[in-house]
Amino acid sequence: MKTQNAVPETVSSEEQLEALLSEPYPEDVEFARQLEGDVIVLGAGGKMGPTLIRRMLRATEEANADTDVYAVSRYSEDGLEEKLQSWGAKTIKADLLEEGALDSLPDCENVIYLVGMKFGSSGQEPLTWAINAYLPGRVASRYSDSRISALSTGNVYPPVSPETGGCTETDDVGPVGEYAQSCLGRERVFQHFSKANETSTCLLRLNYAVEARYGVLLDLAKRVYAEEPVPLDMGYVNVIWQGDANSICFRSLELADSPADILNLTGPEILSVRDLAERFAEEFGCDVTFQGEEKETALLNDASRCTERFGEPKVPIDDIVELVASWVEQDGTTWGKPTKFHVRDGEF
Repeated sequence: MKTQNAVPETVSSEEQLEALLSEPYPEDVEFARQLEGDVIVLGAGGKMGPTLIRRMLRATEEANADTDVYAVSRYSEDGLEEKLQSWGAKTIKADLLEEGALDSLPDCENVIYLVGMKFGSSGQEPLTWAINAYLPGRVASRYSDSRISALSTGNVYPPVSPETGGCTETDDVGPVGEYAQSCLGRERVFQHFSKANETSTCLLRLNYAVEARYGVLLDLAKRVYAEEPVPLDMGYVNVIWQGDANSICFRSLELADSPADILNLTGPEILSVRDLAERFAEEFGCDVTFQGEEKETALLNDASRCTERFGEPKVPIDDIVELVASWVEQDGTTWGKPTKFHVRDGEF
């Protein structure tokens, strides 16, 4: 490994993986030392929430900071609430769409908003819009005096040619499909209340976070390992290690401003799906086949501003490929949630 926060050659358990994803960087510890007030994470039970929360807790402990971290979720996954409590989080079970749920939450100076609906959105469009576009207005009103960092998605951009380097934060949006449109709705609602109430807000256009149990690289690795054709409909991607995404999400609170700031959250490289699949085939010692051909455009983010502000990701793509390949070979636990990254019509 080439970085201070190294990925071990082998990661053989979820406990080891979660410890790795939540290991705070020195920058996290310094930010925790300077951060004023407690943090509340809304949507704590999703893919990003648990290890982000643990990272903040560990950074806070190392910084010897007097900061409470609240974790709000419906907690539909057995054992998750107890796990977060064992790490030191103050958990609150709540369905934020229910009347009165937001009013019952504690005041907090810092809000990290991770709530969102993507998979299953096709056929449940009204619920998708309620979660992705209506609820943010309720949250923004409830926490109008707080600092808010809200997770968005690169899906609000249109597909572009890889030669462009990806969409920048100042490029025109062009969401494809109702899921992406509802995510733009989330941004617009947060932007409105940020300006109307002078609420410091940062919108994070994430595209895509990866780890061993979930993500674009896992989807590719599983197809290659099973000797299934790899679709090339979306021939190029950006990815970032979930641990790096966790770090930037936490520290993005310092970017919160009014009007709302926007940050593309991803890795600096535009990666070829074909090349990634061939790298996995090399790791597995097998052949790889492809389905279709690369289109002229793909869903791509330009991470220049993110890299300039927070530095290069500490875990490079080669190490992530090796880790994911090893995880697949040992039949490690996965979440069974394909990313559908190759879908071009926005139907998820």
